[in-house]
Amino acid sequence: MRPQSPAAPEALGGAAPTPTDMRRAMGAFATGVTVVTGLDTQGDPVGFACQSFASVSLDPPLILFCADHRGRAWPCIRDTGRFCVNVLAEEQAGLCERFGSSRGAKFTGLGWDLSRWGTPALRGVLVRAHAEVCDVHVTGDHDVVIGRVLGLEAEREQRPMLFFRGHFGVDTAPPAAPVGPFTWGEGDLWG
Repeated sequence: MRPQSPAAPEALGGAAPTPTDMRRAMGAFATGVTVVTGLDTQGDPVGFACQSFASVSLDPPLILFCADHRGRAWPCIRDTGRFCVNVLAEEQAGLCERFGSSRGAKFTGLGWDLSRWGTPALRGVLVRAHAEVCDVHVTGDHDVVIGRVLGLEAEREQRPMLFFRGHFGVDTAPPAAPVGPFTWGEGDLWG
């Protein structure tokens, strides 16, 4: 016997989830935090904080991330075709806030290097995955980006940064006020 398909939320008398509902519900899933970096067509570094990142395939080596269509950095990276996923350590909340905010100059005063793959490599992160865009799936308000991994660099062994229920870490309460010149806000676009 075949299972029945679930009815649409509207058919059950409920409304479809709002973006706020989705943010609250999906926040129950703890994720790692990365910063995706690349160069724009003028050769300037760009980047954004990204928690939607995963390994796709070991052979061939493929990874994916999701980026908001409305972001400023992702369209620049898409145009040049290469990127680096910088996996953040637990104590790098300031770095995440810098790249998670739509305000401020992301690379001003920040130590980084241009990798041999032509991607900005942030210093002091746990791992860097350098890749080239091999496929982009437009889905809802985001692009699902598949990248072919060109090289991996493991920097150090530390606890990773986790994002859970709207804040960093799973054992801490959300901060009462923003820290530093960058603010992590619901209006900021990751991408």
